Amino acid sequence: MTSQNRPGAGIAFILVGMFAISFNDMLIKQLSGDYPLHELVFARSGIGILFSLIIMQFEGGWGLLKTGKPGLHALRAVMVVIANMSFFAALAVLPLAEATAIFFVAPLLITLLSIPMLGEKVGPLRLGAVAVGFVGVIIMQRPWAGEDLDVPRLILMLPVVAALTYAILQLMTRMLGTTTRASVLAVHIQMMFIFVSLGFYVVAGDGRFADPDGSASLYFLLRPWIWPSDGDWVWFVGLGVNSAVIGYCLSQAYRMADAATVAPFEYVGLPLAVLWGWLIWSELPDLPVWIGMALIAGAGLFVFFRERQKSLRSAHARAPMSERARPDPGARKD
Repeated sequence: MTSQNRPGAGIAFILVGMFAISFNDMLIKQLSGDYPLHELVFARSGIGILFSLIIMQFEGGWGLLKTGKPGLHALRAVMVVIANMSFFAALAVLPLAEATAIFFVAPLLITLLSIPMLGEKVGPLRLGAVAVGFVGVIIMQRPWAGEDLDVPRLILMLPVVAALTYAILQLMTRMLGTTTRASVLAVHIQMMFIFVSLGFYVVAGDGRFADPDGSASLYFLLRPWIWPSDGDWVWFVGLGVNSAVIGYCLSQAYRMADAATVAPFEYVGLPLAVLWGWLIWSELPDLPVWIGMALIAGAGLFVFFRERQKSLRSAHARAPMSERARPDPGARKD
């Protein structure tokens, strides 16, 4: 399998994946008051891996699981576990739109980290845009608030940790995607989620470390497993189906197009997060979040348009001279 460059298909996959992610985040936050995070992760991955395996059969069968780079696949899976656990732990405390807005520094981190990891060239204008995006993150951290914040600063840093590990994950997807099908990348992630969630169950599944009077995020991580109520089973199944859609679409997007092309389209998740927060919890971002969101989204879109302009110039430069300066057959000859 060779590297692909199909930006239209990559953008389509990232848009579908981002809608599935926003729906997934909404469900996780909705269920966080009743179930531990590792139980939700186990359910979504246990169901999701079934769909991923079915897709894998259509793409080539069990033989696709063989890989010459098991270490990279394992590291990629660890990155997605850290990213998800960090972000979901933040969701137990933060409004959905705020956690999502902070997390959306990830596309800028993808642009920045593509320099050492993929050898991509990023000019001073795009580096400046990345810096502007980081200013947006700092504003949402509210450094002027001191000890008057409603939530601990550690909670506000969790989406940043999630963004960093997510950026590394997607760049590794680009590296591995030249030789690995999207369904296989999704299966590896689901397997790691199942392994980690079962580890949480063995160590803390009985709730021995849970403290309902302590940190809400830690309690979400360490709460004891309970059997889902009849009315919640449909949401657990929805998490599983969404998990398969997310894993496949995001892996496919970063396989089929350059990271700098695909990443900015992830910003569709910002208005979706605001919409879910408003519809379900009557939450709207406060002024620092709106400002930070605007800076991050604006910086990301600038990076996208700058990259697109650069790509068009490169394509023009590579074109044969006959195509760049082909005369108009209908033109008059004086």
